[in-house]
Amino acid sequence: MEIDRKFINVIILGLAFMLIFTAFQTMGNIQQTVIKSITQEDPTFNADGFISLAIIYAVLSISNWISPSIISVIGPKWSMLVGGFFYSLYIASFFLQQSWALYTCSALLGFGAALIWTGQGNYLTLNSDGTNISRNSGVFWAVFQCSFLFGNLFVFFLFQGREQIDQQTRTILYSVLLVVGTLGLLLVLVLPAMKDSDAARNGNSKSGDGAVATRGAQPTQGPLDAFLRSIKLFFTKDMGLLSVAFFYIGIEYSFLSGVYSPSIGFTLEFEDSKRLVGLSGIFIGVGEIAGGALFGILGSKTVRYGRDPIILTGFLTQAVGFFIIFLNIPDNAPFGDTTDTAFITSSSFLAILSSFLVAFGDACFNTQVYSILGGIYPNDSAPAFALFKFVSSMASAASFFYSPYIGIHPQLIIIGILLFSGTICFWLVEWRSVYKRAHLIETSNPDSAVDKEFD
Repeated sequence: MEIDRKFINVIILGLAFMLIFTAFQTMGNIQQTVIKSITQEDPTFNADGFISLAIIYAVLSISNWISPSIISVIGPKWSMLVGGFFYSLYIASFFLQQSWALYTCSALLGFGAALIWTGQGNYLTLNSDGTNISRNSGVFWAVFQCSFLFGNLFVFFLFQGREQIDQQTRTILYSVLLVVGTLGLLLVLVLPAMKDSDAARNGNSKSGDGAVATRGAQPTQGPLDAFLRSIKLFFTKDMGLLSVAFFYIGIEYSFLSGVYSPSIGFTLEFEDSKRLVGLSGIFIGVGEIAGGALFGILGSKTVRYGRDPIILTGFLTQAVGFFIIFLNIPDNAPFGDTTDTAFITSSSFLAILSSFLVAFGDACFNTQVYSILGGIYPNDSAPAFALFKFVSSMASAASFFYSPYIGIHPQLIIIGILLFSGTICFWLVEWRSVYKRAHLIETSNPDSAVDKEFD
């Protein structure tokens, strides 16, 4: 039986990201809680976790415009390696307990995040074709999101019975996460180096979205060409519609990963609320893994029946999850410890259930975004994924900037409006793609398809 080396690359890629983001996502999930504990011991430490995350995503948003140019020169593997290094540097900055170090490394991480995520999208596309891009996206997402599970299991047991996260506990936390992130960098080194020119030589030509994609890949682009194609792609009709979905994904993910779990920890109506922060992160991971695994298994079906049923599933699960949060968490929970009551008696079970539902819906949206970008833009995967990260990270930055100032209920109203809008816009692009594919089949001349990305 012949080994599918490209599928093995996808699995190794997922494992590498799982380790790197076990460090980062675990830290992001508890960052505000940890910073509050540092401030209680050292009042001169006046950093804010939300501001740190806002800096990360603001710099990430800007850096996405140049990341395709960098990838065109050094390739996706080395871009991911450089980007991953900045993730480890960010974790290490917590040892210093200095605001300037945290904010500086947050900015460096934003630049690194643009490299690692644009490189990841490009590398995933180079190891996929139209017949397996949905499967590979789902498998990558399921393996990658194990980071939420393992990291927060560690936090759950580390924080057990602790009302205060003391210096010794924090040192153990930083040290373990730094080692785990470094192991992820070593896995990236194992990956074979690839560029768009490799796909062209190897004839990576099977396309489930053949109506909107040329066969094979274009020759390697120079840095200026990559930048200009990013600008041109950004102003196309399909990318404009998808950008609404991208913006929603950025808003909801920043809420899920940086706002919601700390809000659970600050809701003192919960028994052992600080421990629930880790448990929330665990079930965020379970939801992400379940969604990624499910749609990895069913990946071949999405090519035949379209991606919109999975997006509908994500819409419904997130709508239910956000409504439960609205009822179950007091409005001022993002600001710090509170004894205020919610609309209902706050339930630990409902809080954790909401974590699972919203995360499962997040997996629905993200796997299908990866699938549609890899399917529609196989020749411009680096610019396409860079634009995805540009819009979503811009939204995340905005979310983290306003999160310290408005309650959780207005935030949920904003999310609800964007959830509806993003779902509709994604469907419009998907139906347009299906129509083009059907039209190509009717003509019975698929080899005559031309690159339609920019119509």
